[in-house]
Amino acid sequence: MPAQQKKIIFCVAGVLSFACALGTAAAVGTQLWVRGTVLCKTGALLVNATGQELDKFIGEIQYGLFYGERVRQCGLGGRPLQFSFFPDLLKVIPASIHVSVVLFCTVLIVFALVGAGFFMFNAFGSPYETLHGPVGLYLWSFIACSCGCLIMILFSSEVKVHHLSEKIANFREGSFTFKTHSEGFASSFWTILVCSLVHFLNALLIRVAGFDFPFSKPKDSGTVTGAVDLMY
Repeated sequence: MPAQQKKIIFCVAGVLSFACALGTAAAVGTQLWVRGTVLCKTGALLVNATGQELDKFIGEIQYGLFYGERVRQCGLGGRPLQFSFFPDLLKVIPASIHVSVVLFCTVLIVFALVGAGFFMFNAFGSPYETLHGPVGLYLWSFIACSCGCLIMILFSSEVKVHHLSEKIANFREGSFTFKTHSEGFASSFWTILVCSLVHFLNALLIRVAGFDFPFSKPKDSGTVTGAVDLMY
């Protein structure tokens, strides 16, 4: 492939990596990871609410990695409540998983920036070490993509397996019990998915530029050369 086309491909990949770093950083700082509704089970049972009457006992909840907000509905109108994970909720949530998600988000941002820098270096400079060349680009893209996948897996398990929304809704609730009515992942969670796909796309762009994947077997040209020499 001509050098000019390689420069364009590396520039595109570098811009995409930098955009992913900014997108991940923005996603980490928001509370738009999960949105859902919670049912005040105790209040609904007290009045034997059914059908449309349940709407008076269904509140809203949304949260991210650091803080969130829920609207408490127990039949007397909504009451918004702010909460934070650090340090308030660490005793009731799976803290090890939650901290791991935050750490992997940090690693994803760092390696997305590193990948963006090396993509630009390969586009406008002359790589002089292995990790500055194609092998390094594959490595940075693979690490960033793997971190994105781990973030989604760990956070999904925290929400679905460990019932994170219910634990948040029942935090410091003495006489009332809340149950998750509905929940779904919001825009910040899907931003991580898009970033993971972008880093996978970057690895394909490196291959399109004409570089083999790491650990691929080189062509055995020695045997052919030896056979040609024997003919003469």
